[in-house]
Amino acid sequence: MIEELNEEQRAAVLYNDGPLLVIAGAGSGKTRVLTYKIAYLLEHGYRPWNILALTFTNKAAREMKERIARQVGYAQARRLWMGTFHSIFLHILHREAASIGFTSRFTVYDTADSKSLIRSIIREMKLNDKQYKPANVQAQISRAKNRLLTPDRYAADQQANEIDNRSGMSALHDIYQRYWLRCRQADAMDFDDLLVYTYLLFQQHPEVLERYRQQFQYILVDEYQDTNFAQHSIIVQLAAEHQRVCVVGDDAQSIYSFRGANIDNILSFTKVFANTKTFKLEQNYRSTQAIVNAANSLIKKNSRQIPKEVFSKKAEGDAIELLHAYSDTEEGLMVAGKIAELRRSGHYHYADFAILYRTNAQSRIFEETLRKREMPYRIYGGMSFYQRKEIKDVVAYFRLVSNPNDEEAFKRIINYPARGIGETTVNKVIAAANTANVSLWTVINAPDVYDLNVHKGTLGKLQSFAELITGFAESAATQNAYETGTGIIRQSGIMNDLMQGHDPEDESRRENIEELVNDLSNFCSERLEEDNKHILLSDFLSEISLITDQDTGNDKNNADKITLMTVHAAKGLEFKNVFVAGMEENLFPSSLVGDSPRAMEEERRLFYVAITRAEEHCFLSYAKSRMRYGQMDFCNPSRFLHDIDSRYLNDGGKRGEKSSSAPASSSAPAVSHKSAPAFHMIVGQQVEHERFGAGEVIRIEGEGDNTKATIRFENAGEKQLLLRFARFK
Repeated sequence: MIEELNEEQRAAVLYNDGPLLVIAGAGSGKTRVLTYKIAYLLEHGYRPWNILALTFTNKAAREMKERIARQVGYAQARRLWMGTFHSIFLHILHREAASIGFTSRFTVYDTADSKSLIRSIIREMKLNDKQYKPANVQAQISRAKNRLLTPDRYAADQQANEIDNRSGMSALHDIYQRYWLRCRQADAMDFDDLLVYTYLLFQQHPEVLERYRQQFQYILVDEYQDTNFAQHSIIVQLAAEHQRVCVVGDDAQSIYSFRGANIDNILSFTKVFANTKTFKLEQNYRSTQAIVNAANSLIKKNSRQIPKEVFSKKAEGDAIELLHAYSDTEEGLMVAGKIAELRRSGHYHYADFAILYRTNAQSRIFEETLRKREMPYRIYGGMSFYQRKEIKDVVAYFRLVSNPNDEEAFKRIINYPARGIGETTVNKVIAAANTANVSLWTVINAPDVYDLNVHKGTLGKLQSFAELITGFAESAATQNAYETGTGIIRQSGIMNDLMQGHDPEDESRRENIEELVNDLSNFCSERLEEDNKHILLSDFLSEISLITDQDTGNDKNNADKITLMTVHAAKGLEFKNVFVAGMEENLFPSSLVGDSPRAMEEERRLFYVAITRAEEHCFLSYAKSRMRYGQMDFCNPSRFLHDIDSRYLNDGGKRGEKSSSAPASSSAPAVSHKSAPAFHMIVGQQVEHERFGAGEVIRIEGEGDNTKATIRFENAGEKQLLLRFARFK
């Protein structure tokens, strides 16, 4: 069987005389090497229970175990100590619980349990839960544990204290201390504790460590570039003496620092284990030569890496193609058009296509475009745009403002953001409404009439909520949907609530709200250009109700659908055709990078991961303008496009161009419009529209303010626009 491996793969499998670092380039057969190596060890004297193999997902462990079973039999494979870090260490801790002050029946808190306990502690300490948001506190405690900082060490850590003081959470070390003690009192651990207590077990009980060193005579770790400090430290504890350890990974695909992953673990492995032998798997079995060459030229721009030269023996293939769009709207149209074009060639199914983006919020444009073209898609590893919690919260406000009798919308937002109206009060409102056969809204507007039994303070809170919604409803009668919607987002307190968090998830939620504002703006602009009428919030709700209905079941199966996902979610996957969208400065690379060279290198690695998902075709797209919080911002192409060797990039001679329309800082209000009739338009004329891009005038009709032009756009098809409001450049 080993003859099936290439020379480097075979060498990595056969070498077992000391620590081993396998640098596995994208698509180079990493999993194959791991499974063959374990099978080889089993065939050459190692017993299954003497091999420890650690992965990052249960799926990876299952697949590897199944492959090994096919080679050495199921009886041996099932006795391997193979699984995720957390599952293996949980097993050890159940065995050794008494040594660290737990019973063998200790429970494991999931994220919700952990957050609930933290919320209780914050309440008991009489701290402001707006300042000390449970999710933020939980994230900070998790980061501390991943660095093996117990509460005492955390309290003594000057850097941690400075960060907490700057973020207005100076009491965080005290919360952590109480949380730690409460978990112990409850005979419970959270997920991070499974790492921390394993490390402490081995550190504080040398005899236990020695026992597991004797048992685990060979240790293998997959995706080593994704390990955090705690995971790396435990590996060192177990392998430092016998040095029989093999770690596999690719530093060029280290993209999870926000989860605690530390690229230094793989970069410095040869220093920690001085006699390490390094093997490099450099043959890519996935992608064409052109794609591999482009990815190589990109990643060489990083200074902190283990040098390698990935190559492919597949066909040369097409160069990576760069798509230049006038706007984010046209970007969506161009990508959909390319997919349709490749599909017409007859070689591809929808499932052969993936659209990758840097932020979740970018999915909306592609979802909208694909729906309109009736092209099936699925959101991988996430929710469709209008199913995301923060979007549903805002839309619930919109619904209640348009229809105050909407019971589901009422229940969703009556206490969001928190205004001190608890579940008990809501149940009383529901009971009163059911008794009188009226809506919940009717009850809170006439509590005396419907015998609503709540005390005076609660009554005041209900009245304030009713006044808030009534005020929004009055505005909605005279303002357009964009003005009403943005007013609701600001004045309801939702945006302020989302601004409190500092995690990547919080940033993603804010971006989603921003994208909803962009959707409102586009909706108003498009309706105004096509049909000069007042666009109400109810019109917008009618539009998106159709969308959300179509969303139902969109992710339920793996039928023939285009895949939409973030680049982070795409790691480990492959597709025949890949589109990487939004290749603009401050989007990819992210604006959050700032001046950090280390963060910029991780963004470049993320782009490398995106490109190397492609087997046959890779397309990169960017927009010259993009809607940001309802305003048109002009964009510059990503610096990463300049990092790719021009020999491997088909850019139509435009790669280095800057935005021609305005400097990057310019922005124009979304729903104030230029007057087009200032110039004389004739049939056959070439025009540029702010969102739809280049087109040709094919028909003009009407007079004065009612003059309309029918324009055939290159990517958007035919549109009839009122010249009075048309947004031509």
